[in-house]
Amino acid sequence: MSTTLSKSHSPSGNPLGEAKRSPLVRLQHLLHAQATIGPAVVLLVSVVVFALLSERFLTPGNISLILQQVAVVGTLAVGQTIVILTAGIDLSCGAIMVLTSIVMAKVAADTGLPGLPALLLGFLVGTLCGLLNGLLVTRLKLPPFIVTLGTLNVFFALNLWYSASATIRGTDMPSLLLWTGQTINLGGTRITYGSIMMVVLVAAMAFALKNTAWGRHVYATGDDAEASRLSGIRTGRVLLSVYATAGAVYAFSAWVLIGRIASASPQAGQLDNLDSITAVVIGGTSLFGGRGAIVGSLIGALIVGVFRNGLALAGVDVLWQTMAVGVLIIVAVSLDQWIRKVKA
Repeated sequence: MSTTLSKSHSPSGNPLGEAKRSPLVRLQHLLHAQATIGPAVVLLVSVVVFALLSERFLTPGNISLILQQVAVVGTLAVGQTIVILTAGIDLSCGAIMVLTSIVMAKVAADTGLPGLPALLLGFLVGTLCGLLNGLLVTRLKLPPFIVTLGTLNVFFALNLWYSASATIRGTDMPSLLLWTGQTINLGGTRITYGSIMMVVLVAAMAFALKNTAWGRHVYATGDDAEASRLSGIRTGRVLLSVYATAGAVYAFSAWVLIGRIASASPQAGQLDNLDSITAVVIGGTSLFGGRGAIVGSLIGALIVGVFRNGLALAGVDVLWQTMAVGVLIIVAVSLDQWIRKVKA
C-alpha cells in the first residue's frame, strides 16, 4: 500500500509530474516533441491576416504566384535541412544550384545533347560538388561554415568561367529542361510541375529520415556526434552521404530554377542560399542539429513566400519586407534556444 502511494506521489510519476507543469512548460515540451507545430500555426495566422488585409491574396492567380516563388527555395531547403540536422550548414547550396543549371543548359545548347543525359550530367555535377564539401568536412575536419563559405566562391567562379557570364535562352534547350516550368490547372490555380515535384521531394526525404536507418543516424549524428560514434555509427560516412545527397538535391533545384525563369542565368539565385537557411530555421529545425523536420522547412519556405507576397499586396516597401523576414529569423532562433532548454 505504501509502495503504491509513494510511486503515485513521486516526482517522476506521469500524472502528478504533468499536473505540476505550467502551461508555458507544457508548450515548451510540445514544441520540443513536435517541431513543425509552431511554424504551421505561424503560416495559418499569416494567411488569415493577409487575406483580411487584401482581397487579392487568396485569388487563384496569387496562390499560383506564391507556389512558383517558393518552389526553388523549397527544394533547396530540403538539402539544407539534412545538412543542418547534422549540426552543419551549407552556404554553397545556391552556387551549386546555379553551376549545375549552367552545366545542364550549356552542354545541351552547345552540343545538342538530349534533355535526359544533360539532366543526369547536372545531377552528377551537383552530387560531386556536395561530395567535395563532405570530404573537406570529414577528412580535413574543417568547420562546415568555413568549408562551404570557401566552396561558395569556388563554385560561383566556376559558374562565371564556364558560362562566360552569358545567359542560355530556353529556346536553345531541350524541352525536358524546361518541363518543371509548365503548369497544370487545379481549381483555377495554375501549379507548375516544379512545385509538384518539390512536394514529392519533401515527402520522399521525410520518409527516408523517419523510416530508414540512415535517417536515424543523421539525427543521432547531429544530436551528439561523439556519442553516436561510440555507439557504432560511422559518423564520417553519414556526413559524407548527407553532403553528397544535398548536392544531388541542389541539382534538382537547378532543374526547377531553369523551368521557373525559362533560361539558365549565371546571376540567378545568388541569395537563395540565405533564403534556404531562413526557411529551415523558421521551419523549426535547430541550428545546433538533431531536431527538426523536412516538412517544417517547406512550411518555413511558405511562410517567407506568404510574408513577402502579403506585404507587397499591402503596399509595404521591399525594405520593410526584408526587415520583417529578418525579425522572423531572430524570433525563430530565439524560440529554438528556449525549446532546447526543455527538461525531460
